Amino acid sequence: MRVCAAPPFAPDAPRADDARWRAHDLLRLKRLTPVESEPGWLRAAIARAPFAVVRRAQAAAEFVAAGVRGATRAERFGTWINVEDIESSLSPESLLAAMPAPERAALAAFVALATLRETPSVLHDFVWGPTGSAGFELAAQVPTLSESSDLDVLIRMPQRGDAATIEALASALAQAAQRAGTRVDAQVETPAGGIALAELAQLAHGKTRVLARASDGVRLVADPWQSS
Repeated sequence: MRVCAAPPFAPDAPRADDARWRAHDLLRLKRLTPVESEPGWLRAAIARAPFAVVRRAQAAAEFVAAGVRGATRAERFGTWINVEDIESSLSPESLLAAMPAPERAALAAFVALATLRETPSVLHDFVWGPTGSAGFELAAQVPTLSESSDLDVLIRMPQRGDAATIEALASALAQAAQRAGTRVDAQVETPAGGIALAELAQLAHGKTRVLARASDGVRLVADPWQSS
């Protein structure tokens, strides 16, 4: 997040993850409580699309760490959502059933998504779905992607993935990206946290540790599937 609101709970309040929501889930909001530090664009953004994206940070009971996006890449605001203000939630994988508006389907990121969805590959052995601008547009049904937008996807991999599988995933995504004329960036959700697929693939080529992003922080790990 470019900017983040101060937590609406005591600094020493116990924090934990709420299993009802996971990073990259999209929350449809009934309302967004005003905070002192909110940017000027925030209210217009919420009026246009009343959604926030769950971010990787632990919160006190009855709150969820989330981010609101505006009209540009610079307009990002991290805040804290009261669970009473959440109307519903959408996971990345649930968005595979959503389709863009017909006049938006030719955008490169949506072409890449359609290719991944329709082409048989090892990707379909996993739970996966779009995140980023493509996921937001599919959830909110408001134009969010641009001509130059990449496609971001999340792949859930709770069990150990071997080198051949990781390489096959990277190949499937690269082929879809080439066909669409864009980039496809994948984050793999492991027990250790979210890890870039491109970085995970390097474990098979001599890299000893990869960067894992979890709700309690960022760390380098040698084995994303090893029990802590």
